[in-house]
Amino acid sequence: MEQYIKVDIAVNENEQELVMAELLAIGYDSFAEHVHMLEAYVEQSLFSENELKEALQNINPGYTYSFAEMPNINWNEEWEKNFDPLVIANQCYVRASFHPERPEFKYEIVINPKMSFGTGHHATTSLMLEYELETDLANKTMIDAGCGTGILSILAQKKGAKKIYAFDIEDWAFENLIENCNLNGCDRIETGQGTITEIISADIQVDILLANINKNVLLAEMDEYNKRLLPGGLLFLSGFYEEDINDILTRAEGAGFKKESFKVKDRWVSMKLLKK
Repeated sequence: MEQYIKVDIAVNENEQELVMAELLAIGYDSFAEHVHMLEAYVEQSLFSENELKEALQNINPGYTYSFAEMPNINWNEEWEKNFDPLVIANQCYVRASFHPERPEFKYEIVINPKMSFGTGHHATTSLMLEYELETDLANKTMIDAGCGTGILSILAQKKGAKKIYAFDIEDWAFENLIENCNLNGCDRIETGQGTITEIISADIQVDILLANINKNVLLAEMDEYNKRLLPGGLLFLSGFYEEDINDILTRAEGAGFKKESFKVKDRWVSMKLLKK
């Protein structure tokens, strides 16, 4: 079994997704989030302390960390220690396969997260799930850009969407997406690996597009989102902070969208827009 390096980084919960994004780019493949500390894991052969320092300095030069060898990690045990069941808006129960069922909830989603984003615990994911629960998805066509675990797509099928295109650029996210779709019996989710321009033809237009990624990607891909939405289609965005609202909204309006509403949780924002 591959030997891993475990890195403990002192970072507040509301900054951890930014740190994870930087570390994913240099080979880290799994994380455990705590209130004031992030555990990050990387194969020993890929570990470089200089790369770690540079990645952290890109966000905050003040971050402190420690690291140690962690041979023979049992990832099932790691999930069980760090992934608690979650209830969204008293309607949707999110659990791992080792948690008990809760049939009293209208929707149940089974997620074995491995190293993918999107268990519902992070503010961005929970806000997007809330928007989905508030929206009529019956017989809708949808795109889930940067889907991570596929949790948003899975809820979309459970709410009656007739076709969902879900994709992510990472190998591990793509593999986890397929696993989670199978766990939930999803047969209306078309999976892919790559960017929106690589996976979704420009002549495909859908009713709803979900993009829970990060500010820079959202700004760069806004025109592509517009191309792939029908007139009057809905765009749901997340992955940015309150202080980024004006930048996101200015770019979205320039690309042909009108703001409908937004939600904030722990400084993170999810926004609903309408294609004009």
